[in-house]
Amino acid sequence: MATYPQLRSLVRIGDYTAKEFYEMLEDWGAVLVNTLEQRDNQVDATPSTNIYTVVCVTSVGRPQGGDIVYIASRGKFAGYVSLGAETSWQDLN
Repeated sequence: MATYPQLRSLVRIGDYTAKEFYEMLEDWGAVLVNTLEQRDNQVDATPSTNIYTVVCVTSVGRPQGGDIVYIASRGKFAGYVSLGAETSWQDLN
């Protein structure tokens, strides 16, 4: 299934009056805008980072860039960041 609405085949464009073609294009555009707005709302509602409370950072199974942990045993926050080719936990405080 296509992610975005498909514009009907225009192979026989001569079968439409200018008004019919415009209305078809306008309807398709409205559906496309609605679809894009729904996807924007989904992205906006998704948190950009995860925050964990752990004893040790190794207890976070598969960290992703931007994840933050509070390391209870050390009383510190750490962030999972990329430094060049290396990705690791870095103390934030």
